[in-house]
Amino acid sequence: MPFISVYIHFVWSTKNRVPYLKTKEIREAMWQHIRENAKAKGIFIDFVNGHQEHCHCLVSLGVEQTMSKVMQLIKGESAFWFNKQDFIKEKLEWQDEYFAVSVSESGVNNVRNYIKNQEEHHKKKTFQQEYDEFIEKFGFEKFKDR
Repeated sequence: MPFISVYIHFVWSTKNRVPYLKTKEIREAMWQHIRENAKAKGIFIDFVNGHQEHCHCLVSLGVEQTMSKVMQLIKGESAFWFNKQDFIKEKLEWQDEYFAVSVSESGVNNVRNYIKNQEEHHKKKTFQQEYDEFIEKFGFEKFKDR
């Protein structure tokens, strides 16, 4: 049996950045569901949180898991579940794009704290500002059609 430790910090937004996750209660229900669904699928979510129009998720990948499959399972099922609830009248959709950045063992606590403090963080900074910082910090190219 292999022993691996591969942490990935995923970030994704709602389609067109619509703030479907409007209230703290809705967000907490979504994060709890993402944790439970991931656990049932053998995906280890170390930490999940976000704000009105996006989600941050720290995942420890399993030996046979790929980033794209993990995102497909988390995003697809969570949108399906959300739309069966009575939270909002609109239909939640996640944006196709996402960020995925590796996290060293020494950086895991910093990423956990960053994800944990999303509510406070977004009192000072918009998701667009955070998005632009991710683009610059990790050298990604901006997508032309958001």
